[in-house]
Amino acid sequence: MTDFTKILDKAKELEAKMKESQENIKKIRVEGISGANSVKVILDGEGIMQKIEISDETLKENKSVLEDLITAAHNNAKSKLREKTNEEISKTAGGFGIPGFKWPL
Repeated sequence: MTDFTKILDKAKELEAKMKESQENIKKIRVEGISGANSVKVILDGEGIMQKIEISDETLKENKSVLEDLITAAHNNAKSKLREKTNEEISKTAGGFGIPGFKWPL
């Protein structure tokens, strides 16, 4: 078997594992919170907001406070999603000697 054939086989294996990782990423759910759990945002693996929960007490706040809490909860969820996505990709890429590979989020 030539070196090129080995490389091609590894590339095909990596492609299959990356497709599997992409499917696993779609199943991820993360929860971002802000204001001591007054706002919760749930994102799926593609970064689409699935749910938002706002406490009754928070609804009594003025509009700008509520907007800031929603933004903070969303940013918190996005950060967690980035971490989980990188973990999933690292599991796949790690076996192929691609150090520091990061999912582009």
